[in-house]
Amino acid sequence: MSQSLVVINRQRKAAFDRPFIRAVVEKALPACRAEIRSSGAVLAGLEKIEITIIGDAAISKIHDEFFGSSEPTDVITFPDGEILIGAGVVSRNAVRFGHSASEEASLCVVHGLLHLAGWNDQTESQAKEMSLKQEQIFKTARRMVCSRKP
Repeated sequence: MSQSLVVINRQRKAAFDRPFIRAVVEKALPACRAEIRSSGAVLAGLEKIEITIIGDAAISKIHDEFFGSSEPTDVITFPDGEILIGAGVVSRNAVRFGHSASEEASLCVVHGLLHLAGWNDQTESQAKEMSLKQEQIFKTARRMVCSRKP
């Protein structure tokens, strides 16, 4: 199934390479689809995936409204294919983990795609398994994007 993929930046504090994020996500999508965990996973049937990068205040408000926590977060995924990326948290995590904000955002999108594929991270063991899978998919997709010749 062909899926429309949109990457939008609605904040101005941090710089993100939207074409890079889009390219990594395009390469990661088939691997995420291959990891669908249940027949009810929405990833297989989505026509559109919309990734929106927003600031800390906006993601904090949404995090509070839907999850009861007013803390900013790195990624929120909705079953309609909307994936929100918290620019501030992502930028801080990128520095902490030693890579670019765009790489960290791409990794967060892979995390969101795995949620859409039916993965959960509610328990420690689920979180560990999901983290390993998202790292594997992200690294493979990033390598594919970065090895392209101009």
